[in-house]
Amino acid sequence: MSGSLWMPPGSGPDTLPAIPRQRTPSWAAPDPVDELAERLDDFVAAAVHPDEIAALLESDGLSDDQIRERYGVKNSFALAEELYERVERRHPEPEGPVHDPWQVGLLGCLLRGVVFALPGFGYVLGAPFLAGPRGDLGLPAGTVPLLAGALAGWTWNQGLAHRAYSWLGLGDRPAARRSLLTGAPLGALLGALVALAVAGTEDLSAVAFAAGQSAYLGAATALLVMGRERALLAALLPMAAGAAFALVHPVPEVARLVLLLGSLAVVVVLGLFEVAPAVLTQGRGELRDQPRWRRRRQSTMGPRLTASLPYALFGLGTGVLVVYASLGDVLTGEENSAIAAPAAVALTLSMGPAESLLYRFRSGSLAALRSTSTPKAFWRTTARTVVQCLTAYLVSLLVLSVLTSALWPHAQSLGGIRLAGLLLLGVVLWTGLLLQSFGAVAGAATVCCAAALAQTLALVTHTGDPHRVGLIVYGTAAATLAALVCALLGRATAHR
Repeated sequence: MSGSLWMPPGSGPDTLPAIPRQRTPSWAAPDPVDELAERLDDFVAAAVHPDEIAALLESDGLSDDQIRERYGVKNSFALAEELYERVERRHPEPEGPVHDPWQVGLLGCLLRGVVFALPGFGYVLGAPFLAGPRGDLGLPAGTVPLLAGALAGWTWNQGLAHRAYSWLGLGDRPAARRSLLTGAPLGALLGALVALAVAGTEDLSAVAFAAGQSAYLGAATALLVMGRERALLAALLPMAAGAAFALVHPVPEVARLVLLLGSLAVVVVLGLFEVAPAVLTQGRGELRDQPRWRRRRQSTMGPRLTASLPYALFGLGTGVLVVYASLGDVLTGEENSAIAAPAAVALTLSMGPAESLLYRFRSGSLAALRSTSTPKAFWRTTARTVVQCLTAYLVSLLVLSVLTSALWPHAQSLGGIRLAGLLLLGVVLWTGLLLQSFGAVAGAATVCCAAALAQTLALVTHTGDPHRVGLIVYGTAAATLAALVCALLGRATAHR
């Protein structure tokens, strides 16, 4: 044992044999999958599906043989699923402020509400031209033809506005102008013919007034769709100022006629100038820059005409409901009917806050899509937002109703049943507009048209007290529309 160590041949006396290094047991070695998960942590945490991770692994050049040898799994998809399970989900917020397309100023929405209400002053100026005995329904002379023409024009222009907005959504502004240039005159003609069919040849002054009303509706629709609210407001202000003066001081009929025809002419000319570029540019450069084989056929698929029909029916249904709410006392034969005009003005002015609150809800739902992680949490967040917006709209409608009834000459105070009916009608209008923004306009149109038909049948057959019937109809429609809204709140695709 005390002898020298055996040395292999060729080794020096100062060389020691190599001592074999002890192997680390497999259970103590770091897991290569954990190492890979740590290296790809940011990408894996933000992935929404394992296939994203598999695509990254394949783009790095890892073959299935290499994956089996290094990580002990079958292929890239199995490794991606393993990484997806081991890393907690984290979705970082984008840098900088988040883009919100629904951020719209309140002033613009309120301006649209004022623009919707100002044409009502035209009836104040035109009242002497419609003088005469009351009609069969107890309405002032000329009211029935005007209402019929207004409902026809409102229905047509709702569908026309949807079609023009559809073209704008496709980025084809000239096509939107062409649809307005074609549809607005047809709508004006339709409103005049409906008024003529209702009035006959016995009340030509009412037919002429209805024709001007229809022409205004078509031109105003073109201006509103193209975003020219300020120009429309400027055209209506002289007429509104003259009507306000006529309320406190007599105004000659000639001056009334000049104000009415002047405002109508300015609005029509502004509308023509807005859509005229569609005619001036058609055929100049549209086809010249296209290949010759494509010049004779349309290259863009436009919106279907039938797609605008539900929007037109929604306009008809809501228009009838608003007419009944505004003229309910007169239609039932009651003498004290001054409450009708304040209700109509309040509902019209409330469309400004309604539009603003719709934008606010869409902005809130977009924020909820970013901040919530489960469908139930998203539904709760959007439900809370819709309750807040609807409450704010009803408060604004209540304030406007109280103010208009207080300022309107000889108007009665709002009663409990009338006020409840007016607020329920506000729920119907706002939830119907919300369903339109969800793309569920067919359901909203069906409910509103059914409610209008039910109230018409009750009025014709003299079933029950009209105010209580209206309260039941509005309440049923509001509950149905609210149920439809609740059913769609949890669908992320409805908030596009």
